[in-house]
Amino acid sequence: MTSRCDIDISLPGGVLSDVVAVPSAAGLREWLGLALLALPTILLGLDLTLLHLALPALAADLQATSTQALWIMDAYGFLIAGFLVTMGTLGDRIGRRRLLMIGAAAFAAASIAAAFSPSAPMLIAARAALGIAGATLMPSTLALISNMFVDPRQRALAIGVWATMFAVGMALGPIVGGALLAHFWWGAAFLIAVPVVALLLVLAPVLLPEYRAPRAGRLDLPSVALSLAALLPVIYGIKQTARYELAPEAAVAIGLGSLFALAFVRRQRRLADPLVDMGLFAERSFSVALIVLLFGLVAVGGTMLLVTQYLQLVAGFSPLVAGLWMGPPAAAMVVAGIGAPLVARHVRPGYVVSGALALSVIGYLMLTQLGSDASGLGLLGIGFSLAYLGLGAIAALGTDLVVGSAPPEKAGSASALSETVQDLGASLGIAALGSLATAVYRGVMAGRVPETLAGDAREAVADSLWAASAIAGALPVGLIDEARAAFMAGFTTATAVSAVSVAVLAVLAAVALKHVGRPGD
Repeated sequence: MTSRCDIDISLPGGVLSDVVAVPSAAGLREWLGLALLALPTILLGLDLTLLHLALPALAADLQATSTQALWIMDAYGFLIAGFLVTMGTLGDRIGRRRLLMIGAAAFAAASIAAAFSPSAPMLIAARAALGIAGATLMPSTLALISNMFVDPRQRALAIGVWATMFAVGMALGPIVGGALLAHFWWGAAFLIAVPVVALLLVLAPVLLPEYRAPRAGRLDLPSVALSLAALLPVIYGIKQTARYELAPEAAVAIGLGSLFALAFVRRQRRLADPLVDMGLFAERSFSVALIVLLFGLVAVGGTMLLVTQYLQLVAGFSPLVAGLWMGPPAAAMVVAGIGAPLVARHVRPGYVVSGALALSVIGYLMLTQLGSDASGLGLLGIGFSLAYLGLGAIAALGTDLVVGSAPPEKAGSASALSETVQDLGASLGIAALGSLATAVYRGVMAGRVPETLAGDAREAVADSLWAASAIAGALPVGLIDEARAAFMAGFTTATAVSAVSVAVLAVLAAVALKHVGRPGD
């Protein structure tokens, strides 16, 4: 049985540039191709969280301020989100496989630059370059999967594997980072990209066919500029608010970003070949799935940052041991990512998503019960595993709902939007929940820092727990314990916010996605 598809296909032996017949059932070559595409997908997720455990050592080595540390953490994810749609359009023009290979080579080069960065600004710039290069990989992988697997059930499973690999990369980031830190310097964490990229460049021409749309729209540069002008000022405003509360320049930046966002939307509605087809949002399944993906990743991304800091700064574990504690949550996510599409063959996807999110709510509530004496590690392991269980389910089914809700001719735009909100959600979670926890910490510590402390020490203790921990030996007795208690106040506040937001998402998924049928129905 075959289906017809208006795409150009370039096989290793040549190019077919007319309407071709595509098998509805994927064969061995397609599944091997999926395994190859899992490599850059894992790598992208890995780079989102790789520095969580390395942050204290990195910040001390590069003498980074708290604001610079936040930029080092999430410049990568924000730049990916900013350029995804642009790179999706570029892939339509030059070919998905070609863009994948070009982006992979650039990713390896930027990784080497990051590994040997001599200063915090240099590392921020390298992380930004990694984000731009990563934006070429994300739409290429999902678009190729969508074209290689045209059978709805196989596509759902393949996208589930893809989403799971990205989430596994996020989960493995702290583990890999901890293992490398136990034997090497923090820059070694970036160098793992080099052999992965080398393998991809060798095997891609053999296992991956080339797909490009025969009537791809032109790249609208004003839309690219508007999308960045909408995103970057808002990011700046969030970060300034985290450090200085709602300063006037932060409010102005957020306002300007919002105005540029409105201008971007208006331009997309007028263009014949927009970067983002706004008509996609008229489909309820599409919009709701994007919302679930965005805010679900916000909760997980921010909580992951706080959990890794808890394991090192409160529990006192080494980076390697702290990374190993992330193993059970990673396993829970793998089970959910692979299992959710299989369960959705028998239960409506909306109910599967809602049930997984409900379990996540229980996990976040368990995390709010942790104390500052590191006695609740079992509670942390179970609670964060439940949170990751929900992540695996929404990453797999949410992505398939987004791609499956769009008509075939708009699948590329839908894929880019799905990837954009996931990357943006994870990075926004780091910024927003990290900023919330930091604000609570500083509020609790205000007035508790002795005036007798030297100026630099007083500023460090008032700034953050990791800064206070770096000079713990020079602090008065009991002050570091107060700093840990202040950190846990911020931790509890952030996880409580996550619990409430994910509970709302669970209800939304159950109500707004109940009409979505099972794959193949």
